[in-house]
Amino acid sequence: MAASSPTPSPEPQSSGSKALSSLYSNNLFTRLSALISYFNLSLNSSTFLSRISSVWRGSGRRRRKKKPSIPLPVPSKSIDSSMITKETSRVFAVLEDILEHLFVNLHNVQKNLLFWQSKAEGSDSQRLYFFILERGPGAFLSGTLQLFHTFMSESSSMQQLSHSASAYIVERITILDGLRYRLATFLAQVYLEINRCGDDLVADPQKTLPLLLATIGALFATLEASISDLHSSLQLGSSVGEQYFKPVLFKKLPEAKEGQGADGEVGEAINLVYQNLQELDSYSSLVVNWYRKPRKMARYWVRYACGTVGLSVCSMWLLRHSSLVGSPDIDNWIREAKDSTISFWNDHVEQPLLSIRDELFDTFRKRHKGVIDVEEVQLTADSLHRMLLAFAEQTKGQKFPEDVSDQAMLEVVMARYEKELMHPIQNLLGGELVRALLIQVQKLKLDIETAMLELDQILKANEINFAILAALPAFFLSLLLLMLVRSWIKQDRGAEGRGKIARIQRRLLIVEVEKKIMQHQLCVDQGQEQDAQCMFGLMLYCLDRLYHAVERHAQATGEWLCLRQDIIELGKPGLPAAYKLTITSRMDRVYDCLLPSPKR
Repeated sequence: MAASSPTPSPEPQSSGSKALSSLYSNNLFTRLSALISYFNLSLNSSTFLSRISSVWRGSGRRRRKKKPSIPLPVPSKSIDSSMITKETSRVFAVLEDILEHLFVNLHNVQKNLLFWQSKAEGSDSQRLYFFILERGPGAFLSGTLQLFHTFMSESSSMQQLSHSASAYIVERITILDGLRYRLATFLAQVYLEINRCGDDLVADPQKTLPLLLATIGALFATLEASISDLHSSLQLGSSVGEQYFKPVLFKKLPEAKEGQGADGEVGEAINLVYQNLQELDSYSSLVVNWYRKPRKMARYWVRYACGTVGLSVCSMWLLRHSSLVGSPDIDNWIREAKDSTISFWNDHVEQPLLSIRDELFDTFRKRHKGVIDVEEVQLTADSLHRMLLAFAEQTKGQKFPEDVSDQAMLEVVMARYEKELMHPIQNLLGGELVRALLIQVQKLKLDIETAMLELDQILKANEINFAILAALPAFFLSLLLLMLVRSWIKQDRGAEGRGKIARIQRRLLIVEVEKKIMQHQLCVDQGQEQDAQCMFGLMLYCLDRLYHAVERHAQATGEWLCLRQDIIELGKPGLPAAYKLTITSRMDRVYDCLLPSPKR
């Protein structure tokens, strides 16, 4: 029994070591947090310019990678002036960074919302197909099990599954549309405040910026209250509970008071603004990632699965014919393909090109000898002329001139030939029948040689055509490869591309701007201030997308200065809607990058 007494278990030692490592890690984390807090406190005591400079430098590397956004609503002469101070430019950089965050968040929401809206517009069968087959293998199994369960319970399985698909899509449209509404409203409010303080920002940025930041802080508080309503709908009306989404909590900015223009307080306010933007980015990314459109791999997983199966079957077939299992089939096929490629290259590429080169650059004297020469034909013709002349003189018993035509003498030969044919056997032995036949053979020889000479000349004159004809297969193959490479290089990258689809998308952006202008004016006329701000924010978003899409093309055609000014005019809040619609109608008629595609 003493030998069987239990030995000390290593589990208490293991748990003690884990507790000790946890204690040390917590202590290290506390020290790092204190160090970071001390570092932030020291930063808050810096001057106004150094604080803005640090923020500007911190975001500058990230902002250089992004495309420029629509300009701020400040007097254009202040931006273009060379006398602008460094302090004012850094203030503008902070405000541009705020708008940039909002534009990026709106774009992420908008592109996913458009996807779900397109799915909602489809038929019931299309929504059902998407719900089962375009959300990934897990959704396919879940939908199949649900369909089987409802079928076994003798209920309307297809109708219930179609209802689930519609509810799934409507839920995402509702949440994303609500988030877009709040982000667009907040964007419009910030933009209007910057527009209201534009002149003062240029004149005295150190005095105006604290007031503007305080106003933006109040707008953050309003946004927080608005998002809390959206958060409540996420918990109540969606399939996601409180364990996933956390309510957004923005930092409260210090209030700006008269006579307290402390640089440290302004730097702290800027830091809190960036923290609030980061909090907004996190919340927006969380919602968008949960309600985003399925990834490409999930939407096309059936195709990829079929391709994987086909690739596996093909791999097994190749393995069966490879040298790994002792089969020489693949080596033979490779050798035959190599020989066929070399033969195709020689017959349809190299030799035709060499023939074209020789035809274009070599003289006629360097060409190879033809089937028959002109001298040989002339020799046969002279021989026939002498034979006809001798036969005619002997038959007629008179002297013919040397320049008599062969046709006249040939008539004499044919008349004699017809006469001799009346007694063929007698004249064959003692008459002129054999001689007349030989003359006709000589005439036939001359005709054949003349025809061969003409045919040879025709072939020589069309050698380049035959060479080009032989090179046509290689030419068409090269053209096909060139078109594929060109389409891959110059593919349509959204509205910023070069192709026909990109041009259509740029024109659709103009249409969206016009729609938002009219909807904004309609909300203003009906006294719906909140909806009017939302429409104005969405119009700014469309203008920002248009600004990105046309900048490179308009700079290439020299239209950028005028087009940029028109986009800035469309973003001004004080201009009437009729004037803005006049600008949009002019834009799609005048500027080359917004004209319809010429290939229609």
